[in-house]
Amino acid sequence: MSLLATLAVGAVFGLALAAPPGPMNAVIAEESVLRGRLAGFRAGLGAATADVIFFALAYVGVVAVVESYPLLRAVMVAIGGLLMCYFAVGAARGARASFRPTSGGEPSIEGGNGFRKALVLALTNPYQVLFWLTVGVGLLRSGSLDVLSFLPLVGDSLAGSLVVATGSPALIGGFFLGVLIWIVCFPAGLVAAERRTETFAPIVAVGSAVVLAGFGLFFLVDATTTLLTL
Repeated sequence: MSLLATLAVGAVFGLALAAPPGPMNAVIAEESVLRGRLAGFRAGLGAATADVIFFALAYVGVVAVVESYPLLRAVMVAIGGLLMCYFAVGAARGARASFRPTSGGEPSIEGGNGFRKALVLALTNPYQVLFWLTVGVGLLRSGSLDVLSFLPLVGDSLAGSLVVATGSPALIGGFFLGVLIWIVCFPAGLVAAERRTETFAPIVAVGSAVVLAGFGLFFLVDATTTLLTL
């Protein structure tokens, strides 16, 4: 496979993993409709920064330590669950707030709050840690990767249809390019849609609260179950 094709496949892979609904996209959506596309991008950048950190840790082998110590993993899961529940309350309160300024100009951005929120959530997100423990490590090693098999819902039916060589810098670069494309386009699309309907922002904020609360409770149950079995 050529360098350009490998880069493109990496970008598709990054997009496929960044796009599905989840806690990170809930935060990006909330920031986008409450404070504008730049705030949404900054939140996405926080989540992407966590991926860069996990990539570096996976590269030196540190990420594998989490899987070796169930207690450490359970504590991380519990912290992530509590944070998601906390931010869910904030999102629900935001649904009742004023979504747009009464005078002209872009919505105000609260000094990087979205970036920090998404970064902290991503660093304690068990799904993100698990990805870099498994698929992420596989991206770094020479071998092969069944790209479409990791897509939600339809992965099993598409398994084997797109297999690429791993260990290539172009594949890694393409992966992060795909993530970058998503965190730029997703907030812009949300803001464009919100401008066409006054009810869109409250719906997104409430939806974000529900998603964050759902994942938070799931992670808390998972952490409790793990701690009880230790």
